[in-house]
Amino acid sequence: MKKNIAVIMGGYSSEYQISLKSGNVVYNTLDKDKYNAYCIHIFKNKWVYVDENNNEFPVDKNDFSIIANDGKIIFDCVFNAIHGSPGEDGYMQAYFKLLDIPQTSCSMYQAALTFNKRDLLATLKPYGIKTAESYYLNLGDTIDEDAIVEKVGLPCFVKANKAGSSFGVSKVYRKEELKNAIENSFKEDDEIIIEQFLDGTEVSVGVISYKGKTTVLPITEIVSENDFFDYAAKYEGKSQEITPARISEDHKSKVETVAKKVYEVLGMRGFSRSEYIFMNDEPHLLEVNTVPGLTNESILPQQAAAAGISMEELFDNAIEEAMKN
Repeated sequence: MKKNIAVIMGGYSSEYQISLKSGNVVYNTLDKDKYNAYCIHIFKNKWVYVDENNNEFPVDKNDFSIIANDGKIIFDCVFNAIHGSPGEDGYMQAYFKLLDIPQTSCSMYQAALTFNKRDLLATLKPYGIKTAESYYLNLGDTIDEDAIVEKVGLPCFVKANKAGSSFGVSKVYRKEELKNAIENSFKEDDEIIIEQFLDGTEVSVGVISYKGKTTVLPITEIVSENDFFDYAAKYEGKSQEITPARISEDHKSKVETVAKKVYEVLGMRGFSRSEYIFMNDEPHLLEVNTVPGLTNESILPQQAAAAGISMEELFDNAIEEAMKN
C-alpha cells in the first residue's frame, strides 16, 4: 500500500523561495508507484495543501491532516524541505513529535541547537572541534568597535546568528564598516555573531544517515567568484562547487573525521551539510545545516551523485530512515 508523504516547504524566513524550489524537486522526484506525495506550503498566514492545479486546501493543524479527493488524508511521514524557521530551528520537529508523525530531518533539540550558531560552536568546543574566534552581540547591546576588532581582527564576518543562505552576512574590512554590517545582520535576527576571517580552502561536507549508517559523502570545494560564499555565489552561479574537492588525502581524512564526529556527538539523523575552512592544516567549523538545499544544483545532491546515490535513492532513503526511527 502506498504511503502518504507530506512534502513541507516555504517557511517564515527569507529562505522561503529556495525552500519552495527544494520542496518541488522532492515532490517531483519521489517514486509515484511507492508514495502519494502532497505539496504542503507552510507560511505564517496559512498552512495549505497545493494540488497540481494550484488549488489550495487548508491543513488541519490539530492532526496535520487535509481534506482532498473527497476524503481525509492522514500522513505516514513528513519530508521536511523548509530551510530556516520553522523547519530548521526545531519548531516543526517538535510539532510532529507531539503528533507522532515521522519526519525526515533531525530531532527538535538538534535542529534548535544547530540553527543557533553561537550555541552550536559552544557545545562542540569541549570536543576539540576548532572554530574561528568570535564576538557576540544581542540587539540593544552597546557596540564597542575597538573591542570587536581586538577580539576577532580585520577583516571579519558579521552574521545573523539564526539565519541561512547567507542572509544577514557581511564581510568587513574597516572598523568604520562595522556599524552598517551589524545593522544589516539585525534585520534577520536579534542575535549576531562576529567571526575572525579564516583565509584558507573552504569545503562543504555532507553527512547523512544512509541505510542505517552514518555516511560521509564526497567533499565539495567552494571557490566563490565573489568576496565570500554569499547568496549570489550559492544560488546565482557565482561560484565553483568542485566535487570531489581538490584537497590532499590528509586534509580529506581530517575533515571527514571531524564532520562525522560532529554528526555523532550531536546525535544527528537525516541530512546535514557542514562548512569548514582549513587553517594551519586543520579544518575549522563554520556552521551545520540540517535542511540543506535539495535542488539539482544544490551541494548535497551533487555529493550524493558523486557517491553513486541518485536523487530518488537519496529521498527514498530519507523517508525509510525516518519511518524506521
